[in-house]
Amino acid sequence: MGVIKDRHGTYCARKTVPEKPEGLQAAVARALNNGKAAQKHLKKSLGTKDTREANIRAKPVLAEFDRIIAKAKASLAATTVPIVKRSSLNDTEIKRMAEWVYAEALKEDEALRLSGRLATIGPHGENVNADALGDILRDCQQQFAVGNVSFAEHRAQNALAAFGITLDQSGPAYHKLCIESAKAFLAALDDIGLRYVGAVIETPRLSDPKGAGAREGGTLQSALDGWKRHRARPKRTVDEFSRSVEMFIQLHGNMPVASIKKAHALEYRKALQDVPRHRTGDLLRATLPAQAAWGREHPEELRITAATINKQLGAVQSICIWASDNGLVPDDIQWTDPFSKLRLPEERSERTSFEIAELQSLFNASVFIEHEFPLGAHGAAGFWLPVLALFTGARQAELGSLSVANVRVDAETRVPLLYFVTERARGKRVKTDASERVVPVHPEVIRLGFLSYVEERRKADGADAWLFPSVAPDRGRTGVPAWSQWFGRYLRAAGVTDKAKVFHSFRHTVKDALRRGRADSEIREALIGHAQASSVSWGYGANAMLSRFGAAGLSHAINRISYPGLDLSRVKPLGVPPPTRGNTKATKGHRARTGKQG
Repeated sequence: MGVIKDRHGTYCARKTVPEKPEGLQAAVARALNNGKAAQKHLKKSLGTKDTREANIRAKPVLAEFDRIIAKAKASLAATTVPIVKRSSLNDTEIKRMAEWVYAEALKEDEALRLSGRLATIGPHGENVNADALGDILRDCQQQFAVGNVSFAEHRAQNALAAFGITLDQSGPAYHKLCIESAKAFLAALDDIGLRYVGAVIETPRLSDPKGAGAREGGTLQSALDGWKRHRARPKRTVDEFSRSVEMFIQLHGNMPVASIKKAHALEYRKALQDVPRHRTGDLLRATLPAQAAWGREHPEELRITAATINKQLGAVQSICIWASDNGLVPDDIQWTDPFSKLRLPEERSERTSFEIAELQSLFNASVFIEHEFPLGAHGAAGFWLPVLALFTGARQAELGSLSVANVRVDAETRVPLLYFVTERARGKRVKTDASERVVPVHPEVIRLGFLSYVEERRKADGADAWLFPSVAPDRGRTGVPAWSQWFGRYLRAAGVTDKAKVFHSFRHTVKDALRRGRADSEIREALIGHAQASSVSWGYGANAMLSRFGAAGLSHAINRISYPGLDLSRVKPLGVPPPTRGNTKATKGHRARTGKQG
């Protein structure tokens, strides 16, 4: 057993990797680290053509195969999400499962007819003589009349299995499903009887709960997969869209995009509105229907915000629109966006501009006037990101991903420029097409030593060096996200206690300053990175901006940014990168002021 000959007559040890449990073959491939998606067989040459010697050599090899499979099974078990037993079903789920019960009964009858056997389907799935159909129907109707739906219970269970749902069978949802399954089965028996007297009763062509046929076009999952392959996107965006689509599929199954109607979108929104804001343990890993059911059972718990719901609706909507635009909806099917006008009203953002007094408090803090850098400041990032934001309005992620190569001098005007551009190979992306732009460096930023700082980074690590390496894109969540948390604490410790004032407030502050300086509205929007109707005619990006406005015109607009009443004379220029981790004195001083770790 397990010993075979190859085409050269040499014996090999071979073992088939079982298909069950699901995912085992992929787990074995991961254990072997061979780059394959799945490993169906394990095989190794025994280096002999002698049968007796092959059997001796095969024993340790086959034992090693068993060890590999056992290890893969253990790793698979460790990563398998525990089955979450649901206590409720929504009306859409029950309706779809009842439709499935009806269609399955007719499909079973149709299969028997095509096989040439004049038989029909009994209440428990058994084949019965067609003559007995009337008796079966009357018996089931009598049971149903007195509230006994046991004759349809196994069909309800089959429907649950088909939809991948584990349901508490002691609860009211299971009883309701059995009732609807009984109605569906009785209707199927009626129609099967009509078939026997010559009526043409078509078997409904319902999409598989876990897939769909080509006639209906691509499924939502296949649309998501295609959208991912279409072009590179930020990992965070891909994760958010994938999670939103996964939740829709948990609720409705992997439907063809062409079959998604307004009712499905509304049911999705309704379920999202019941999801609790704070989820832990099994609830965190539960499906959308299970989370929504828990939320309905605990009405006192806070729900996720309208903004979060709108983001998830928008994600599935975007995938559906992509599918329609890229041929996954058949041309002969008239399709309209089912998510149109479904977004919930959101609370207006409280983010607003900084007051001069608040800016003064921040820039009088020790990072700026003493160069005391707490650990959370990530060295120069603690100084330069707020300073640059004050005179560019750039987002913190845009600033954190700047490299030495993104700071250039215009050959004709000698104006220093910041390029905010996408570099996919390095993980750099901007929020939108309009966010690709060029922004001149403000004279105050130059005075504070920014160009000297850039030159020092160039000398240290070359022309491709990150300006702020400890918050660069390759640092992941330990970069800008961690820095952002530190800045929020530092801002409050510096005396800016209004929670509506955050790093993003610099963008509002710069917009106000550009308006106050009477900068041209088109230039103003381009510098901030906002899309505008006129941009269609001249395109997006740094080169388009330079071609349209010129470096001198952009510089003139940026130089008009001023903050009357703000005194930055105490801010100490920073031309040389400081030690990233700061010093003991600085760290202790920050902790004393904030009461928190750096």
